[in-house]
Amino acid sequence: MAYKSLESCLIDLEKNGQLIRIKEETDPYLQMAAIHLRVFEANGPALLFENVKGSKYRAASNIFGTLERSKFIFRDTLKKVEQLIQLKSNPLEALKHPITYASAGFAAMKAFPFKNPINSPVVASNIHINDLPLIHHWIKDGGAFVTLPQVYTEDIDKPGILNANLGMYRIQLNGNQYTENEEIGLHYQLHRGIGVHQTKANKKGKPLKVSIFVGGPPANTVAAVMPLPEGMSELTFAGVLGGRRFRYKYIDGYCISTDADFVITGEVYPGENKPEGPFGDHLGYYSLQHLFPLMKVHKVFAKKNAIWPFTVVGRPPQEDTSFGQLIHAITGKAVQDEIPGLKEVHAVDAAGVHPLLLAVGSERYTPYLNSKQPAEILTIANHILGTGQLSLAKFLFITADDNSTVSAHHIKEYFQYVLERLHLDRDIHFYTHTTMDTLDYSGAGINSGSKVVFAAYGDPIRKLAIEPISLLKELNDFENCKMVMPGIAVLSTKPFTTYENAKKEIGALSTQLQGINEFWEKSEGLKKEIPLIIICDDASFLSDTINNFLWITFTRCNPSHDMYGVGEIMLNKHWGSTGPLILDARKKPHHAPPVEKDPLVEKSIEKYFNKGGSLFGVLK
Repeated sequence: MAYKSLESCLIDLEKNGQLIRIKEETDPYLQMAAIHLRVFEANGPALLFENVKGSKYRAASNIFGTLERSKFIFRDTLKKVEQLIQLKSNPLEALKHPITYASAGFAAMKAFPFKNPINSPVVASNIHINDLPLIHHWIKDGGAFVTLPQVYTEDIDKPGILNANLGMYRIQLNGNQYTENEEIGLHYQLHRGIGVHQTKANKKGKPLKVSIFVGGPPANTVAAVMPLPEGMSELTFAGVLGGRRFRYKYIDGYCISTDADFVITGEVYPGENKPEGPFGDHLGYYSLQHLFPLMKVHKVFAKKNAIWPFTVVGRPPQEDTSFGQLIHAITGKAVQDEIPGLKEVHAVDAAGVHPLLLAVGSERYTPYLNSKQPAEILTIANHILGTGQLSLAKFLFITADDNSTVSAHHIKEYFQYVLERLHLDRDIHFYTHTTMDTLDYSGAGINSGSKVVFAAYGDPIRKLAIEPISLLKELNDFENCKMVMPGIAVLSTKPFTTYENAKKEIGALSTQLQGINEFWEKSEGLKKEIPLIIICDDASFLSDTINNFLWITFTRCNPSHDMYGVGEIMLNKHWGSTGPLILDARKKPHHAPPVEKDPLVEKSIEKYFNKGGSLFGVLK
């Protein structure tokens, strides 16, 4: 169905039992976000808040809350989009199967943006930032944020909509040092198209014009977050996914999406920044306050009966998880087609996406040799870490499977496969003093940290123990030994203080474990080992679920600083160990605090779910 507006989509969802209207007054300060989180956790419907305190505008959330709902929204176009992505990667497919791909060709006719000659409904009202639903998501947030923006910029050297960038970068609407109604914060991270546009404008000493679209057809929102192949425009993608051309016009030199519910226009001047944040982000922690570009507001537009869409991010999974699933469904094997030899790559959502990648590649370099060891997968790993947002990965595990029995999406089985084959003295490769995800605070500073690649291939060299050996239960200063999964043990210890002390503490642990090889049992000729030990603040919590293990371990570790080994060796500048690896996943003083629900806010929203409330019966 080609939705002309956000409201037409919401009406369709309501008709199909996938939306609930909340008629009671709701507070945009923490309360609306708390309601959203509770409904999302219950796998509930989309929400339409009809009475937002302090604003005349309605708000909607959880629109893309499940993959099934996202597929329902784009049920008429999804297959054609998948075909077009496939054709972009392999255009010869159209020649081989012209009938199969004929519909994709017709769908492409919807791609080119349409300059709207008529006046836009969105410019019906000229309003102020304070008129918007100012949604404050987490208690330590620096202010209200736009969480589903479509941020539009043009290339100053090649102006025009076909060379434009549409991205989803969070916008801080108030708080901190921003002048009310006149200034807002524009936060964008590494590897974003808007950065190229701002760099070019800065070199010419000119401000970058920015248009922020909020709402409109849901395809426009998805397009803003879509990692598209090189040369494919987000706006043309929006037209194909939505089955309707992206409509726009120019006002005061700014591009306006004529289907949007709201548009904020303004300029970013060279060198003008202000503190932005904190903000409870998708890693499950607050991204702290830092200097980011200041946007000086030109005008704020709203159409009659406009609806403000929003989402809430925090410790995954959240609604943005469904975005990721939809992107994966649409792109299929686009990344694999771009990287020769790559069969599969999984950005693990439970670990915050960028901290952990699991990959399966090929080993075809030396088929004439009997010995098996990593070769091609090392080349593939370097390609992965040089590709778009995959380059933000911190931990990359990669293997090759001649029999195609391992999948990067079966996490427990994948770790078991890799750990059975990992040579601790050979297969670990560090990248130090390198760029990191802006939201990752495990490194030495913002955008700064390290990466590590675990590249394992060949026949198994060990069996994985499923129970901790007695030695791990009798350690000084380390206790409560638990098994996360076969081959991975976790220990509790005292809180982290400094890296100098950590080296001493883990050195003492390594000394106690020096003779650990004598304790391994043998099974089918292989020793039953535990090649990976995690130390943390709470072993019971970390080992309780796979998701807890993924989140704690890979968000709180900086490979160069927090990885140790029993019997560490350094040979020709290559680090390895003769005994188990040790990861220090304790909370560090420089880490950002985790987001946490406020008990008083949680109590205040009970009335919506109790008998007589709009959401009674939603939590089944």
